[in-house]
Amino acid sequence: MARDIVSELRQNRRVGARQLLPGRLHWLLGALLILPGPAAVGCGSSGGKGTSGPDGGAGTTGTGGTSAGGSGGTSGAAGAASAGTGGAGGAAAGTSGAGGQAGAQSCTNAPHVLPLNTSNPQDGITLGGFYVDTDTWNAASYAVSQTMYVCDYNNWYVVAKMDNTTGDGAVKTYPNVHQDFNAAPAISSFTVISSSFSHAGPHVGIYEFAYDIWLNGVASTGSTEVMIWTDNFNQVPSGSVQETFALDGRSYKVYKSGSYIAFMDTNNVTSGTVNLLAIFNHIISKGWIAGTSTLGAIDYGVELVSTNGMDATFVVDGFSLTTN
Repeated sequence: MARDIVSELRQNRRVGARQLLPGRLHWLLGALLILPGPAAVGCGSSGGKGTSGPDGGAGTTGTGGTSAGGSGGTSGAAGAASAGTGGAGGAAAGTSGAGGQAGAQSCTNAPHVLPLNTSNPQDGITLGGFYVDTDTWNAASYAVSQTMYVCDYNNWYVVAKMDNTTGDGAVKTYPNVHQDFNAAPAISSFTVISSSFSHAGPHVGIYEFAYDIWLNGVASTGSTEVMIWTDNFNQVPSGSVQETFALDGRSYKVYKSGSYIAFMDTNNVTSGTVNLLAIFNHIISKGWIAGTSTLGAIDYGVELVSTNGMDATFVVDGFSLTTN
C-alpha cells in the first residue's frame, strides 16, 4: 500500500487522539528469523538462542538484569565492554558464538543520516531485510525537526524537536523499524511470533515506545491495529480500558476503540521479549478478530508528541524478530 494512503487513513482514524497510526513497507522471511545486532562499538547481546555470534564476551549487569554476553562470531572483532539496557557488551572475539535476544549497543558515526524529508514522510533505508523508517507522516502540520541516525536496523537513534502548544496531543512522527508480511499469512499458520527490543528515552515531553502491528491488511478497510506500549511517558491510548491481561510475568492494561487495540504495560520497561503470537491468539479468543485473521506488518519504534520544544534523543539499540 502506498504510504500517502496509509497516512491519510491514519489521519481519518485518529483525529484528536493522543496516539496515532504509522505506515510501512517491506517483506519478511517466512522461516525462523533471529537477527542480532552488529559488533559496532562493544555490542553485546543478552543470553538466548541465536543464529550468529556478534562480538561479545562475559556479560555484565544491564538495567534489565544480569545476562551473559554472546561469544563472538567468526568474523567478529573485539569490542570494548559497553553496559546495555538488556545486557552488556563483552571483549574477546570467538569462533562459534551464540547470538541471542536484542542487546544494547552503541550507534556512533552513523553511516546513514536521514533528515526530515518533506517530500517523502516515509523516507527510510532497507537494512537486513527490515525497513528503517523516519515516518514523519504528521510533521507538516506542526513545527517539527527530526534527524534519524542509523547504524543498522536494530541500532539507531533520533534527535527530534517539537512541542504540544496546540494542546491537541497529536503524534507528529513515529520513527521505527518494521517488516511487512506481504503474502498476508494466516496467524494460525505460525507456531512462533516473538520479538525482543531495547531502547532509551529522554524522559521529557510526551512519547511512548511501542510495537505497532497490523492484522487483516495494513491500514486498510477491515484491518485491525494492535499496539503494545512498552515504555510510556505522559501518553494516553485511544479508547477505554477493557481488561488487564497477564503474559510472561508482565501485566497490560488493554484499551480498545473500534478496530484499534492497545496493550499498555503497567510498568515501563526498556528491554524485553514479547510473545506476539500469544497476544494475537488472546485477541482472537476475545472475539475481537476472526480466527482466520492474517498478519500484515510488525513495527517497533517511538511515537513522538512533544519534546517540550528542545532537542531530545530517542534510542533503539536492540531489536529482533522470530517467526516460524
